[in-house]
Amino acid sequence: MTSSEEDIAAIRDEVNAVERRAPVDLGLRAIIIAVAVFVLIVGYILPWMGDSAGWQVLLGTDDAAGRAGTVPRLFAGTSLAFGIVTSALALALRRWPLIWAAALGGWFAAVDGLLAIWTRQSTAGLTSPGPGIGLAISEAAMVVTAALWLKTAWTRPPANHNAD
Repeated sequence: MTSSEEDIAAIRDEVNAVERRAPVDLGLRAIIIAVAVFVLIVGYILPWMGDSAGWQVLLGTDDAAGRAGTVPRLFAGTSLAFGIVTSALALALRRWPLIWAAALGGWFAAVDGLLAIWTRQSTAGLTSPGPGIGLAISEAAMVVTAALWLKTAWTRPPANHNAD
């Protein structure tokens, strides 16, 4: 390798290192994600099952929330962790690892939310109330949030630009 090729390789490595540390520009998508996170927070206040709000299902503070089963409580926890906390951190810090965590964890929470609605519908009328409006709103907000984070994460430039 000649000295000019070594210089170009060193410059390429330096540019790649700066690119990985640079904050992500979300543009209008940041506002839409922030609104979806706010809707998810509102969903925690609304009823998820009978008279039990989402925060009651999460904490298990209500009789109906105690009978909720594990799937709605898991959705409450994962949507809080990935939909609210990780999304807020990714919006504030705009770093690739947080964006990927919000995208992948958000999709896990979205699938879990679908299962939570399904379990409430399949057991409604037996011993537990069916899904409430808050559960449906939280699921919709989680799907929107996860989709936007995945679209953002997918745009990440490659870590290495090899010019062969």
